[in-house]
Amino acid sequence: MKEIKAIIQPFKVSEVTDALEAIPGVGGITALDVRGFGHQRGHNGMEARAHGSLNYLPKVMLLFVIPDLLVDTALATIQRHAHTGNIGDGKVFVSPVEDALRVRTGERGESAL
Repeated sequence: MKEIKAIIQPFKVSEVTDALEAIPGVGGITALDVRGFGHQRGHNGMEARAHGSLNYLPKVMLLFVIPDLLVDTALATIQRHAHTGNIGDGKVFVSPVEDALRVRTGERGESAL
């Protein structure tokens, strides 16, 4: 199993989430409002960087765990639907998940997803 953390533009959340939900085997998705900056330090490239200031920009982080076999499909889906071609489109991180537990039923592993 893998955990996917996708940090994307807020206006792309519905489009990305709808596309991910259409993939059989993708279950629940958690969305968190976050703020941050990347290589551009929160500037769009057209504004002057006055005194090295940082500009934390609003983003949404989507979190979900999927079976290993779905990782490539999920990544391609996120890239296709979150892409605008502009600075700040986001990043996606993939991490291994050793185990999962569905609290209500006690199911473990992929069956808990």
